[in-house]
Amino acid sequence: MQIGPHTLTNRLILAPMAGITDRPFRTLCRRFGAALAINEMISANPLLRHDRKTLLRTDHTGEPGLRAVQILGNDPGEMAESARINADRGAQIIDINMGCPAKKVCGKAAGSALLKDETLVAGILQAVVQSVAVPVTLKIRTGWDKDSRNALRIARIAEESGIQALTVHGRTRACGFSGAAEYRTIRAVKRGVTIPVIANGDIDSPAKALAVLAETGADAVMIGRAALGQPWLFACLNRAMRPHSPAVVPGLSDMSTIVLEHLQELHGFYGEHQGIRIARKHMGWYLDRLPCPMNYKPVFNAETTAKGQIACIENTFAQIMETMA
Repeated sequence: MQIGPHTLTNRLILAPMAGITDRPFRTLCRRFGAALAINEMISANPLLRHDRKTLLRTDHTGEPGLRAVQILGNDPGEMAESARINADRGAQIIDINMGCPAKKVCGKAAGSALLKDETLVAGILQAVVQSVAVPVTLKIRTGWDKDSRNALRIARIAEESGIQALTVHGRTRACGFSGAAEYRTIRAVKRGVTIPVIANGDIDSPAKALAVLAETGADAVMIGRAALGQPWLFACLNRAMRPHSPAVVPGLSDMSTIVLEHLQELHGFYGEHQGIRIARKHMGWYLDRLPCPMNYKPVFNAETTAKGQIACIENTFAQIMETMA
C-alpha cells in the first residue's frame, strides 16, 4: 500500500492507542511484522507542546521504519502548527484523530465529535495538509451514531482536502468499543474514494483479517486491542496473507525472552519509577493469555522495583514451563 511517497511492506498497521503504543511497543510490533506503527495521539494544544508526556509520545530515537505521529484537536490553526512541529521533529506521516470516542476527548469537541461538523472537518484537514510537506492521513469512525453514519461524506471531504490515506473504525462514536464492528460502511467508503482505505475494528485473527479485507476491499487492516499481550500476532497475520512468510508464534522460552526484553525496555524508556507502573498493564496482558499460577497479577503488581518485576516474570514463566512440562 502506498501513502504518499512511502510504500508499506505489507497490509498490517498498528493502531495508535493512548497509553499503549509508546516507542517500546511500536518497536516490538514492527519486529513482528507491522508495516506501520502509529504513536499515541498527542494534543495540538500549545500549552501541552513541551509537556513530558507529549515529548515521550513523540520520541522516535532509534526507532526503525516510518515515523507516524497522530495529532488531536479541534482548531485548524493549532492542528496545522502541531503538524509542522512534529514534521520538523522527524515525523514522516501526520495522522489526524477524528475517531477517538472517549468522553474527555469528545467533550472538548475533538476526536470523533468532529464528525458532527463537516465544515470544521474540512477546515482542519485543509489547514494540516497545507502546513506540511509530508503525507497526512486521517482516522475516523463510521459516524456519530447509528442514525448519522456520514463516513462516506467525510471520506470525500478528506480526499478533496489532500488526505493520502483513510482509516475507518467500524463503529460509531456512540458505540464506543461495545458491540460488533460493522464493515458495510467501510466497503461503501472504499468504493466511494480513490485514496487507500484501511479497515479497523475487531480484527483479532488471521481468519478475521482475511474476511474483513475480502468484505470491504480495503487496502490494509489496522490492529489495535488484539495486539495487546501478543505483538507476534502481526507475524501470524502476515503469514496468512503471505503463505511463504516465516513461521511465527514463539514458544514459551522465546516468549519469556520477548516479554523480559519488553519489560526492560519500559524501565529504560520511562525510568524506573514510571516504568514500573506502565509495565503492570503490559505484563498483565501477556500473562492473561498464558496458563499462569493463581494470584500472579497481585504478586507482580506488588513489586516496587525494576529488579523485583524482572524476577517475578522470570519466576512466573519458570512455573508455567514446569507445569506444562
